[in-house]
Amino acid sequence: MKHQHKIFDPTRIVITQEHEKPWEHNPSFDEMMAEQLRHAPWIAMSILFHALIIVILMSLPRKSAPVHSAVAVTVIPEPPTEEIPDEIPPEEIPPEDPKEVEPELTPIADLEQDDLDQDPSEDLSDELDSPADSRFDSFQDNPVIGTGGGAGPNGHGGHGRGSPRGAPAHIKPPIGRGLRWLADHQDEDGKWDADGFMKHDIAGTPCTGPGNPIHDIGVTGLAMLAFLGDGHNLRFGKYRSNVRRAARYLKSQMDDDGLIGEANGNHYMYDHAIAAIALIEATGLSQSRVLRPYAQKAVNYIQRARNPYKVWRYYPRDGENDSSITGWMVMALKSAKDFDLQVDSKAFDYARAWYDEVTDASTGQVGYTQRGEGSAREPLLVKRFPTDKTEAMTATGLLIRIFLGDTPKDSPILLQAADTMLKRPPIWNENDGSIDLYYWYYGTYAMFQLGGRRWKQWKKHLEPALLQTQGHKGNSKGSWDPLGAWGESGGRVYSTALAILTLEAYFKYSPLLR
Repeated sequence: MKHQHKIFDPTRIVITQEHEKPWEHNPSFDEMMAEQLRHAPWIAMSILFHALIIVILMSLPRKSAPVHSAVAVTVIPEPPTEEIPDEIPPEEIPPEDPKEVEPELTPIADLEQDDLDQDPSEDLSDELDSPADSRFDSFQDNPVIGTGGGAGPNGHGGHGRGSPRGAPAHIKPPIGRGLRWLADHQDEDGKWDADGFMKHDIAGTPCTGPGNPIHDIGVTGLAMLAFLGDGHNLRFGKYRSNVRRAARYLKSQMDDDGLIGEANGNHYMYDHAIAAIALIEATGLSQSRVLRPYAQKAVNYIQRARNPYKVWRYYPRDGENDSSITGWMVMALKSAKDFDLQVDSKAFDYARAWYDEVTDASTGQVGYTQRGEGSAREPLLVKRFPTDKTEAMTATGLLIRIFLGDTPKDSPILLQAADTMLKRPPIWNENDGSIDLYYWYYGTYAMFQLGGRRWKQWKKHLEPALLQTQGHKGNSKGSWDPLGAWGESGGRVYSTALAILTLEAYFKYSPLLR
């Protein structure tokens, strides 16, 4: 019997399944996340924590990126090939710094800003009769070689050979009053106007005593040195803005050859020398890289102007020589050398040889252009100011010898010169032509260096001559009348600046003899 095979019908197959078919239910994203969170609660906690952080960050104030101003880098070319910018960088007003920083704590590499920029206006209304108004808290030595000198804040000098030494407190007030008068009579452009300074007078009788406008460069240099001598420089001191303006002015007056001012008259070399000393000492005392190439160019001009194998006179390399202008030139070069400017030291050898040539071996008296010749005088003033009333050239020669390193032990001529000077001590007599601030300035520095009985005898005459003759009221308060031999040339600014510099001799250098 044959078996019959059944035909397979796939449609009759029934498959039973308890799980849902994928196409029958498609869970949403939220349902999937909820399912995952039920199995892993720590994920929820992480999400909540990060969300909280985002909210906090979004609530913080937003700060824009700081804008950095461009830093001007001043390149100091090697003299004498350095180039001078056509214009002085425009003045910027730096933010007020409530606390001054000691210069030794501020590396020169960090001082990028033009240190001739104008400070914020400073209140100069305080009376300067108080001893505390001086930059020298205890009248410590201010031992920089040159006429200006100067110390850092609070009397801490950074150069020279001095050591702390006191000075009478009664010297401070007249210096303070004198500096106040100079500050009040400075032009906005930085210069002191030899003949027009009285335009700054306030109500009342204006000051008298105009000088020759041809000497604006020289009197500006002297006034600037007076501030430097009391410790005010480009960076520190109540009068730093006055020093900055003066430095900016002198800098602007330099020509391509390094001459400060114009070659007018027969005394412009004096003006250049004095202005050069001011620039040199402002440069060194303030560590100014901006001013340094200008100071070097001024030095280069002095060195080119010297006569071959000799010294200086009224015009560059004119073949003539004199003791007066040579004194200023030597001080400029000595200050430049102390502040590491480039100086030909042979100039010092020729200067010493010159003073030897014009010095009387028995008295130490120094001649003007030759041995035995008295000081120079303007032709119309010879009778009013006889040369036998002064020993200005002897004082100049004495101080220069000291600056060049001579001592009484090695050069007895120093004491002979000092004894000759003591025969003509400072006397303020308007009737006999004895007023000579030029002489008193050199003489005071030289005598202070020698010290001892000679210095005591000198200052016994000097103090009444200056302290009792300073203006004490009105527009002339703090100044000195230009009644001396060169008063008509320099005027009241010249007389005031030179008198202040003379009084500053008490604390600017360490004496040779104790």
